[in-house]
Amino acid sequence: MSEQNPPVQRSEEEWRAILDPEAFAVLRLGATEPPWSGEYVSTTAQGVYRCRACGAELFRSEHKFDAQCGWPSFYDPVDSSAVTLHEDLSHGMVRTEVRCARCGSHLGHVFYGEGYPTPTDARYCINSIALTLEAEDTVE
Repeated sequence: MSEQNPPVQRSEEEWRAILDPEAFAVLRLGATEPPWSGEYVSTTAQGVYRCRACGAELFRSEHKFDAQCGWPSFYDPVDSSAVTLHEDLSHGMVRTEVRCARCGSHLGHVFYGEGYPTPTDARYCINSIALTLEAEDTVE
């Protein structure tokens, strides 16, 4: 973490105070929003996607693609240090969980080798509720 983006550590009580119940369930408890329900699934606006919990820059719109999976999909994070990857053995599957490197919030999962025509062969399948979009006209 850089001095500009120091790690964010809060108690469960503090997270509950700043996140609505749905965002808390996804970001802090690892839940998943229902497919096709999130505000960024079909968004084509240009800009920066940030962590809803701490504001860290995670993804840019130029790395977003339409995977037709029900959640916003990106082929690469803005920086390899923006997210951390963790083995997830829940629900009887082996997956790779994606978390915000700054605050540890659950964002979604990353999948490889699905055949999408992207430069990285990766699909970061991210919950809309885990993100905020800073539109390009407001990005410095």
